[in-house]
Amino acid sequence: MTVCRRWWVAGRVQGVSFRAATRSEAHALGLIGYARNLADGRVEVYACGSQVAIAALDAWLHQGPPVARVDDLKMLEAACEEGLDGFEIRF
Repeated sequence: MTVCRRWWVAGRVQGVSFRAATRSEAHALGLIGYARNLADGRVEVYACGSQVAIAALDAWLHQGPPVARVDDLKMLEAACEEGLDGFEIRF
């Protein structure tokens, strides 16, 4: 069963390769979706896949890559978006 989630990650998450590291983690977990910087300094992550893989990404997003600092993480269930192929970095 495919589930989709959307996260908003706050802290030191821009300029530290957070999106690239998220893409690598998502690829390893077999997820599709995207990560993008927001104008307010947060990163938005959208991912779809198995419940187990989504839970693993959620756990990873609480810390992010070693040079990042996650101060706040919000997650919501999301509708599945059409046309996604892999996990991409959006600008």
